[in-house]
Amino acid sequence: MYTLILRRDFIAQHYLIGGDWGAENRLHSHHYRLEIILEGFELDEHGYLVDLVHLESLLDDLVARYRDHTLNHLPEFQGLNPSIEHVARIIAQRLSDALPLGRICAVTARVWEHDLAAASYRHERPCD
Repeated sequence: MYTLILRRDFIAQHYLIGGDWGAENRLHSHHYRLEIILEGFELDEHGYLVDLVHLESLLDDLVARYRDHTLNHLPEFQGLNPSIEHVARIIAQRLSDALPLGRICAVTARVWEHDLAAASYRHERPCD
């Protein structure tokens, strides 16, 4: 299976809800590092898993939605604790929805909150 990995960084704010996590319950920022991993069995006629220029554009648009925003205030986090687990799932699913069906069998988003903590979500899709 082929994999393609792209990385982006962004700063966003959040505050945790539903428990007593001290300072994490107050509004604060994180410098997130996002890794996107695409998987597929077949390459196109040019030897690519996906058009990298198109993928970069999709990823830049997706990251722009979160950059410099408070995650708690976005509709996709309504009623959710904006944990890195939820951030990873939401990003993986949104990117998967934006990609055409075909060669991409899975989209994984790995979100690093800092150097020691990351969460990932792997969204499997039907593929050729």
